[in-house]
Amino acid sequence: MRVGIVGLGYRLGYLSRVFSLASESFEIVGYVDPAPAGLPYTEEHGISVGTQYKSLTEMIDEARLDLLMVGSPNHLHLGHIREGLDRGLKIFTEKPVVTSIDETIELAGLLRQYGTDNVMVGLVLRYAPLYKDLRQAQADGQLGDVVSIEASEHIPPYHGAFFMRDWRRYERYSGSFMLEKCCHDLDLYNGVMGCRPRYVSSFGGRRTFIPKNAPQVAGINDLEVYYRKPSGWMGTDKVFDTDADIIDYQTAMVEYENGAALTFHTNLNVPDDFRRFAVIGHKGMAEGDFVRNFFEVTDARTSDKLIDKIYQTSDLSQHYGADEQMAADILSHIHDGAALPVSVVDALEAGLLALTMDEARRTRTVIDMAPIWSRFDAALGADSAKPAASGASL
Repeated sequence: MRVGIVGLGYRLGYLSRVFSLASESFEIVGYVDPAPAGLPYTEEHGISVGTQYKSLTEMIDEARLDLLMVGSPNHLHLGHIREGLDRGLKIFTEKPVVTSIDETIELAGLLRQYGTDNVMVGLVLRYAPLYKDLRQAQADGQLGDVVSIEASEHIPPYHGAFFMRDWRRYERYSGSFMLEKCCHDLDLYNGVMGCRPRYVSSFGGRRTFIPKNAPQVAGINDLEVYYRKPSGWMGTDKVFDTDADIIDYQTAMVEYENGAALTFHTNLNVPDDFRRFAVIGHKGMAEGDFVRNFFEVTDARTSDKLIDKIYQTSDLSQHYGADEQMAADILSHIHDGAALPVSVVDALEAGLLALTMDEARRTRTVIDMAPIWSRFDAALGADSAKPAASGASL
C-alpha cells in the first residue's frame, strides 16, 4: 500500500509508526509539509516517509498513491480532502474533519458525489477497549433506556499551555477548542444516545490563561510545565499573555431527539486530570474514565456491581489502547471492506454539535439544531445520511 501524507505533524508522525507496525505492506512514499514537525519522531523510530514534495498535486501526480493521509492544520483539511477525492484516492483524515458549518455542508456534498466509504476519520476513541465495553453493556441491556449522561474531558496544565502556544489557539485555524479537542468525546456520546442532538446551550470563556494569573517566577525554566509539550507551526512562548482566542473552560447542555440529556465539561488546567463519563439508564449506570482506566456498571434496583474492570494499556498507545486497534481496523477496511465503528458522517455530526455549542456560548442562547440537520441531510442526500459503517446506533 503506497501512502502519502499531507501535513506531517506530531500526530501523523506518530501514526506513521503505528500503521507501519500494524502492516508490513504500509509504505509511506512521500509527504507534503514545508516544516514537518513529526519528522524527528519518524527518524527516531526508523520510519521512512519517502520523498518531500512541494505540493499535494505534485505528490499525487508522481507518487502513485493508494491512500492519502491528511494531517494538515484543520482549516486546510477541506481543500486537501477535495483534491484527494477528485483524484480518486481513499483518504484518512485526522479530526476534526472541517472547521465550520458551511465547510461541513460543502464536504457533505462531496461525500454524496464520491461516497462516504472513501473518507475515514481518526476518531480514535471509538476503538478504545473502554468504549467498546460501554457499548457492549448497553447492547446487553444492562443500562436500559439512556436517560442522561454526565461527561468531561479535562486536560492537565502542560497540555492546556500547549493549546495556548500552538496554532490551535486561533479559531480561524482550529475551528475552536471544543471542536479540535472534544469532538472525540461528543462523538462517543452521540453514539451512546443513538440519535442526534436537538437543543444546545453552553457557557465558558478564559479564566486561567490570562495575564493576572501568570506565575511570578524568575525565568522560563521555572515554568517548565507550561513548555513541556512543544508547539509546532505558528508556535509562541506566550502562555498567560497569549493572543489566543480559544476558551480554557466550557460547559454545555444538550437535549437529544429522544429527550435524553448530556452535560459536558472541559477545562484546560486540571492537575489531576480525568476524562470520564456517567451514563445513567433506567436499569443501570455505567461509569468510566479513559485516563484513570476503570469501568463499572451498577444495577439500579439492587446496586449490584455487574462490571468492575481496570484496563492496562501499551507503551505505544497515546489513546488508552485505541491507536493500534484503529490502525488494524482501518487497514482491514481498506483491504477487505470490513466495517468500521465510526464513519465520516458520525465525525461530521460530532463536529456540528461542537460548533453549535460554541455558537450557543457566544450568543448565550438555546439553539435548535433542526435547521442544521436539514441542511446537512440535503447536502448528503437521503441515501448517504447513515452509512452502514456508522456506529451511531445499536
